[in-house]
Amino acid sequence: MTAGRRPWLLGPAALLAAGGLGPWVASRADEAFPVRPVRVVVPFSVGLGPDVVMRVLAEHLARRWGRPVLIDNRPGASGIVALLEARNAPRDGHTLVLGEAGSLAVLPVLRRPVGYDPLRDFEPLTTVFRATFALLVGAQARFADLAALIAQSRQAPGRVSYASLGNGHASQVAVERLAEQIGATLHHVPFRDGAQLLTAVAQGDVDFTAISMHSAAGFVKGGRLRPLAVAGAQRLKDWPELATLPQAGGPALEMTPWAALMLPAGAPPGVVQVLRTALIDALADPAVRAKVESMGFEVLPGSPAQVVELIRAETDLAHRLIRLGRLSTE
Repeated sequence: MTAGRRPWLLGPAALLAAGGLGPWVASRADEAFPVRPVRVVVPFSVGLGPDVVMRVLAEHLARRWGRPVLIDNRPGASGIVALLEARNAPRDGHTLVLGEAGSLAVLPVLRRPVGYDPLRDFEPLTTVFRATFALLVGAQARFADLAALIAQSRQAPGRVSYASLGNGHASQVAVERLAEQIGATLHHVPFRDGAQLLTAVAQGDVDFTAISMHSAAGFVKGGRLRPLAVAGAQRLKDWPELATLPQAGGPALEMTPWAALMLPAGAPPGVVQVLRTALIDALADPAVRAKVESMGFEVLPGSPAQVVELIRAETDLAHRLIRLGRLSTE
């Protein structure tokens, strides 16, 4: 999970100039792509923020291509289920997969063998979005505010619990980075999908979690969850009353997980370029951007090289957290 804004956020023209969408000779097959429905494997439950973002993108692509773009939700194992599903698909460009830091960088370090090599078995197309996590507790939680949660975490090692979407998921890495900075040891409780996670925190079965406000919005508005702080550089536009971590008494830490679209390696180069062009155009579309940003996400187009850069940075972070005993290998 990379903190802060990156200087390489590029628009379509800049990506073209940088060679992210370099020239190619299109074959007839490339010009006809896609020849059947395109499937996007998404490692999140229906209704969670990333799933909704991908449905917005899929709707745009379907109009462009005149072919259905289907979202195939495959939550589980922190994204491993989705990546394995996509890895075994035909390598003709008709199956894409949404990957994020956990599945593309952290889990290949934690679980050996994980069943895939993120940079050998997949080809990066573009980053898609970056989210900002908030820390949330149940409405009746014993912590009045973030300062109380931090104090209790320090005083009672292992007695304060947090929920994540699985071992190695961005939500776990985010909280373990927080625990490192505040000098605490927390108890990790992994969940397979977002609905189970949010329900457990709302019921008080787990003390807190880190997740995007959009994903938790229904529980917050329904009075079942209470946000303590947002882990971003500034307050959220739609939640201006929610303080940042430093404003709430926490460390100056940003929890900004990203996601990228990947393609099973081996598709024809012309098809790969058709996909990249379509995706960059979609992410530049004002209507798409407006919908994604209205959900609290930052649109994040990037070249394949920049996706690789992110993966390598997250891999380095995973190795450091393992050395510190904050993440455990299996």
